[in-house]
Amino acid sequence: MTTIHIDHTSRWFGNVVAVNDITMDIGPGVTGLLGPNGAGKSTLINMMGGFLPPSTGGVTLDGAPIWRNQNAYKEIGLVPEREGMYDFLTGWEFVLANAELHKLSDPASAARKALATVEMTDAQDRKISTYSKGMRQRVKMASALVHDPSVLLLDEPFNGMDPRQRMQLMQLLRQMGETGRTVLFSSHILEEVEQLASHIEVVVAGRHAASGDFRKIRRLMTDRPHRYLVRSSDDRRLAAALIADASTAGIELDWNEKALQIQAIDFGRFTDVLPRLAREHGIRLYTVSPSDESLESVFSYLVAA
Repeated sequence: MTTIHIDHTSRWFGNVVAVNDITMDIGPGVTGLLGPNGAGKSTLINMMGGFLPPSTGGVTLDGAPIWRNQNAYKEIGLVPEREGMYDFLTGWEFVLANAELHKLSDPASAARKALATVEMTDAQDRKISTYSKGMRQRVKMASALVHDPSVLLLDEPFNGMDPRQRMQLMQLLRQMGETGRTVLFSSHILEEVEQLASHIEVVVAGRHAASGDFRKIRRLMTDRPHRYLVRSSDDRRLAAALIADASTAGIELDWNEKALQIQAIDFGRFTDVLPRLAREHGIRLYTVSPSDESLESVFSYLVAA
């Protein structure tokens, strides 16, 4: 059960503070790292991967510092967003070189396995300079997997991939998380994070903004009304009953959805009042669905906070 612990960690470059006093744990399973551009995501990933030392605080792998720790590097696979690849090499040569750098007992076998895992066997003898963006992403992935790491860190790994490649990589990461590996990836495509990550970490302006399941995070945002879409046997009558209750701040009849759009300012009270009022007025509830509990809504609220 490999865990990365970030303890009151900051990192600055001259007068620019990229990461500001962040504490978080990244454990087994798939974690999504979210934040707007310039939030400090890449800096965090580079510190977790041992490519940058923290300016203050610490980044450890199962209690041992990662920076300049060869034993920690053996457990970590990193797929950076920026490319520093040797375009004159073939995909095979590039992945094999990484296997040899890790001093694996059978580097050729490990390279073959890693390339097959990302479906790059057919293109392994082509020079990297001829690869598309998606192919370059996959060969970077192969090089990160070649030593069978227990931790995988990926910075915008889906960039440039076509839909089939994206689905294949998502399935691979999901399987790795299910087998107990620690997988963290950043992505600006919220739909991918919502589909793949069981846990999210949100960074805004270099600070840690939220952690956990995004639905639970949304429910903790008591300063923002919760929006619900409700369909019933008598929407007008239900709206009249609800608008008089202190748990709601606004109700609209949505003609396109043929439903009520309700803003609930007291989440706990609303979940109790809605079924009670429906029962008292003889109204049947067909749909009660949160309409702003998506990851996109949670992220927009956090960034705007």
